[in-house]
Amino acid sequence: MKKIEVVTNKVVIVGTGFVGSTIAFALMVSGRASEIVLIDYNKDKAEGEMMDLNHGIAFTDPVNIKVGTYDDCKNADIIIIAAGANQKPGETRIDLVHKNTDIFKQIIPQIVDVEKDAIILVVTNPVDILTYVTLKVSHLRQNQVIGSGTVLDTARFRYLLSDHCKVDTRNVHAFIIGEHGDTEVPVWSRVSIASTPLESFCKQRFRPYTKEIRESIFKNVKNAAYEIINRKGATYYAVALGVLRIIEAILRNEMSVLPISSYFTGMYGINDVCLSVPTIVGSEGALRQIELPLDETEVSALRRSAEGIRKVITELNLD
Repeated sequence: MKKIEVVTNKVVIVGTGFVGSTIAFALMVSGRASEIVLIDYNKDKAEGEMMDLNHGIAFTDPVNIKVGTYDDCKNADIIIIAAGANQKPGETRIDLVHKNTDIFKQIIPQIVDVEKDAIILVVTNPVDILTYVTLKVSHLRQNQVIGSGTVLDTARFRYLLSDHCKVDTRNVHAFIIGEHGDTEVPVWSRVSIASTPLESFCKQRFRPYTKEIRESIFKNVKNAAYEIINRKGATYYAVALGVLRIIEAILRNEMSVLPISSYFTGMYGINDVCLSVPTIVGSEGALRQIELPLDETEVSALRRSAEGIRKVITELNLD
């Protein structure tokens, strides 16, 4: 009798706060993972989340959900880091950097002591800087360490464009690049709907298209997290779905193009930082960054974004 090979997809989530636990829920419902391991310094919190999730397994595909330690990172396909201090009302993502860098310096060595082949996906803010910290502290390959980057910002951008144009969000092709934060860059020059440039599409749909409208849309994209945090204390639903999309691309080796954060080695004249640009994502992580034909204004803005991140990085002790 032929032996049946059982394929397992193991995902470890470090940090079971709002974001980590919502990622676990989205992943459970999706059926993409056969094993989900929850790790948190607050074991009671992790156990509570595990119990709550397990009670819903009767309604989903079979999945083994358990609480573990860093030893359970062994043989993981993806390790998601969602641990760290939360962004508070009035606080920028950059304000979090020193607190969360110290936390990551404790977490990362414990992971790589056990597992050196998994893809590490950083979600904690400031995500670009912490992706860089993870890469430098772990000494893993550049493609292995990625951040959720501007996947969420891009989704917000597409939603607001679709709302303005009165068209399905899935037909809007647009990217936010650079930092996941205040210096992020909207790529207006490449926005299209059904292969039609945005301005032309707006004319066909009798929708206004002005500088003021563009500024208003981008302002709402950039400030979305602040507005949500002011109202409900944290953002977690949309980011969890964005992370799930990255997980799917990795586990299914999709070669999908997603605006994740990864290490720059010269594109647009930018080096030694982690930023988001459209990137081919598969089972090996970040396979190739895509160099968009940006206009001069967008290239300058992307370089300013990189310089802002680099300035913060120089203040960190990563030697």
